[in-house]
Formats: sequence, structure tokens, C-alpha cells
Amino acid sequence: MNIVGFIASPRKEGNTAWAVNRILEGAEERGAKTQVWCSGDLDIRSCKGCLGCVNSKGCVIDDDMQKVYASLKVADALVLGSPVYMGQMTAQAKTFTDRLFAQITPRFSPQFKEENAGKKMMLVWTQGNPDPGMFKEYFDYTKKMFQLLEFDVRSMQVIAGTRNCQAHKMIGLSDTLKEIGSSLIDLS
Repeated sequence: MNIVGFIASPRKEGNTAWAVNRILEGAEERGAKTQVWCSGDLDIRSCKGCLGCVNSKGCVIDDDMQKVYASLKVADALVLGSPVYMGQMTAQAKTFTDRLFAQITPRFSPQFKEENAGKKMMLVWTQGNPDPGMFKEYFDYTKKMFQLLEFDVRSMQVIAGTRNCQAHKMIGLSDTLKEIGSSLIDLS
């Protein structure tokens, strides 16, 4: 099984990066091949809305997203992690999501790409607010959006309270995240 992790945080060693890496570690322990991308290391520009991808074989923007597309093409699953900024995903996560349009075209579109439908997905959210339900409506909306893009969203993990305690210091969280990653193998 091939799993791609995308850390949509401007902080390459923050709570979100730590959480996504623990999930991937759990999957690796069960034999998965993983690759992780950190938005802080990539030059990914915003979608121009040019629809060049509709008339060609993919996105016409020549940036680092081309490398991410190549890894997603062979991936069985995607683990997308984002901190919560201003009550929603980061700008980096939104840019990544918008750029999926060129590759992940849902069934209701005339350019449906069946080979990309049904990839398993896990969403990981980190937030400073201690109430894990604080942004539930937004998390549910985002899950539904990815389901409309034909991802098979298997789970959402909300790591709350990171303002007061960094994720890697939360008792039992490392083991929980590794178990979640391991469970991706069972969901094949």
C-alpha cells in the first residue's frame, strides 16, 4: 500500500507535522510505503482557474505540485494534515485542495477521472482551542467536500489544546496516531 502525507502547515516541525508523521509511521510498521510532503518545502502556486487541465492531461502550472501529483497518482491513501487557522484549514491546505481539481475530477463532472476515485483519506486537524468540537461544522463540511471529490474519507482526527500542550507531549497520542496509521492497512 502506498500512502502520501501532506503537511499543510507553514511550520515544518510543528504539531501537524508531528501528527501526520506518527500516522505514517504506524502505516510503515505494517508494511506501507509512505511519502510525506511539507508545504513549507514546496513552491505551490494558487489555481488560476484557467481550466487548462480540462483541455490537457493535467494542470498547466509548472511548480512543485507536479511532483505531488505524481506521488498521488500511485497512492492508495492520502493523509492531509492542517492546523486550524481562523476557524478553518490553512491557506496552504486550501491551495493544495484547489489544485486537486486538475487530477481529482468527480463523477458529476464531464471530465471524470475514474482512476483517481475512491482513494482512502484521513484528515488530521490540530488546534490551539481545547474544545475538539469547536470547529466540528467546518470539519464535517470539509469531509463532505472531499467525499464529493470521491475520496473515501476514513477518519478525522482532531488534536485540540495545542496552545497549552504541544501534541508530542500529550499522553498516549503518539500510540493513538500510530494505531490510526496502522488501521489504513486493514482498510485496503
